[in-house]
Amino acid sequence: MRDVACIGELLIDFTSLQAGASLLDTPGFQKHAGGGTANVAVGVSRLGGHAAFLGMVGHDEFGRFLAKELADRDVDITGLRYTDAAHTTLAFVALREDGEREFIFYRHPGADMLLTPADVDGHLIEDSRILHHGSISLIDEPSRAATLHAVELAKGRGRLVSYDPNLRLNLWPSAEAAYAGIALGLSHADLLKVSEEELAFITGEPSLAGGMAALAARGIPAVVVTLGAQGCAYRWGEFTGAVPARPRQAVDTTGAGDAFVAGLLYRLARRADDPLALPQAELEEALAFANAVAGRVVLKRGAIPAMPTLDEIATDLAGQ
Repeated sequence: MRDVACIGELLIDFTSLQAGASLLDTPGFQKHAGGGTANVAVGVSRLGGHAAFLGMVGHDEFGRFLAKELADRDVDITGLRYTDAAHTTLAFVALREDGEREFIFYRHPGADMLLTPADVDGHLIEDSRILHHGSISLIDEPSRAATLHAVELAKGRGRLVSYDPNLRLNLWPSAEAAYAGIALGLSHADLLKVSEEELAFITGEPSLAGGMAALAARGIPAVVVTLGAQGCAYRWGEFTGAVPARPRQAVDTTGAGDAFVAGLLYRLARRADDPLALPQAELEEALAFANAVAGRVVLKRGAIPAMPTLDEIATDLAGQ
């Protein structure tokens, strides 16, 4: 059985060559494979897990490049589909001087938006312990219906559903549409990973504790909030706490949250029984592992090219 099946966006990240420069001022870009859920699939595979990706790319050179990038990293791409109706989605990414990232997406439509329920390979989901998805594929039809169909298949088989809203407000018609669309994923999530910004947006709560309590009240069993260089906080069943991260000199933070998810899902999939039924000490060990995976990714440009191996993470954890 596979560890994780990921459904969602697979696209080209054009990453700024100059840290601290805006999209307006950057002198150039470097091409990388990207997309939040695709990043997670590669991250799991690079750690030695078995991951599959379900999504759609264009019948173009970028689509073929992306398929090769995933296949070369041992991700099962039998669930990847191609279309002539749209080109592969492109994203341009810059890390500004204030540390915030800028994004411009070219997807009106992009191929990832055109995945239909009929395109979803149910066998890949049924044969995976965990299904992971984000909210980007919930923005438009038919990818919204395809994602919810995959979630329904996973829940019907008793699989754990992992969800990362990965908020990109500029892709939604409005903040209200984003809130409503993201809520569709919340109603089915067993494990939710959010940033502090996403937590405040979803719950309206100004405090970390208040936001996590609000999500728990919605019936989400496990919530993890990533805190950047500070590590993460969690509310996992009856357990609450925080796990610090090792300080890193970030070169590019693109994909750090996805790397965290990959590290956590990899560890959860290693359990023979219920992945959510961890003792608190084991949970914090898994979160420390996820922090280490995210910490490795920020040392290089691009998300997928920076995903670390298990040996690299073991070395980092041994040195803490």
